[in-house]
Amino acid sequence: MWNVEFYTDFSWQHKAVWQTPDTPFMQLAFWHAMTDSGAIGAEAGWLPLYAAVSRAGQLVAVMPVFIKDHHQGEYVFDHAWAEAYLRYGVEYYPRLVTSVPYTPVTGQRVWLASGEVLDAALWQVLSQAIAHLAEQVSASSWHGLFVPATMRQVAKEADSDIITRLGCQFMWHNLDGDGQPFADFAGFLATLTAKRRKTIRVERDKVAKQNLVCRRKLGTDITAADWQAFYQCYAMTYLVRGRQPYLTLDFFQQIAESQAAHLMLAQALDASGDIAASSLFWYDAHTLYGRYWGSLADYDSLHFELCYYQGIEFAIAQGLTRFDPGTQGEHKLIRGFAPTLTHSLHHVYDARFATPIRQFCVQEAQAVQTYYADALTALPFNADYLAKRGLG
Repeated sequence: MWNVEFYTDFSWQHKAVWQTPDTPFMQLAFWHAMTDSGAIGAEAGWLPLYAAVSRAGQLVAVMPVFIKDHHQGEYVFDHAWAEAYLRYGVEYYPRLVTSVPYTPVTGQRVWLASGEVLDAALWQVLSQAIAHLAEQVSASSWHGLFVPATMRQVAKEADSDIITRLGCQFMWHNLDGDGQPFADFAGFLATLTAKRRKTIRVERDKVAKQNLVCRRKLGTDITAADWQAFYQCYAMTYLVRGRQPYLTLDFFQQIAESQAAHLMLAQALDASGDIAASSLFWYDAHTLYGRYWGSLADYDSLHFELCYYQGIEFAIAQGLTRFDPGTQGEHKLIRGFAPTLTHSLHHVYDARFATPIRQFCVQEAQAVQTYYADALTALPFNADYLAKRGLG
């Protein structure tokens, strides 16, 4: 009844009518751009195999699986696991990874055909196929990163060997004290303590006093020159650390065409009118996603302005529910970004390592939960707002 076939390309794409993905990053246009530009592929260390599941001869689901011999571009860190394998003379790499490359955004990890759901039966088929693949390629483990609640629940119910892992990011929510979207940025500032309001105003004033002017452009208004300038800024973030950027200009030029309806570019112009810094966002009907930024010089507080405050203003103007500014960074907390738990799934195929790794994840989860609770108490909102929201 069930059959799983692994593809190395997208030749499965037109064999079914697919449900609309829950984020722009699972749109196939995004994946085509990653692949065409070389960000996905053997040379990048992201060797793709697409697990295509058919039931009674009909394609019902596809899950991306990468064979990887490094951990770059994942944002769920397992260096300690690799070191443990090394200490015992066992190979940790290659391993299998299901994620959106270079994109630490929670969302679906399976493309589902119209009318299909990810249930226990489908999960078991996928899990068994991946375990068989791991045996074939001598992979130590499988890792599903930044998975949604639905996938996590199904996996835990259907698979007793699955290991779950917690993480923490920061998210801004477009809710005033009455549970309504903010009318403007001033309305958001009014919910903060006087100290934090002052901090944000001072930071925004610093940007203006450096003769920088910020503006935002939507996808169809972003010119070829804007993309060239953005890429200069983006690449600088890596080059100053002696590294090459993960993504090429070709990638951004392709998504400029294929995903224009989901793109917003924030720019800072210097006194000469030249672009000094840029920050690129994706958005959909409910969420703004901050993804890539860079600056050609070091400007005081400009990162906060382009990556956070411009994003908040845009989310309010568009009536979006939330703003995901990207992974890590406790400095987001005092600017109104609330802690949010993230989840990953792991299969460790060697029982000698599975048990201690499971124990590690249990202990780590307790620490993450404590951190999450402590972070909630550090949010910058005033007593009136907290009382109205039932958080005080």
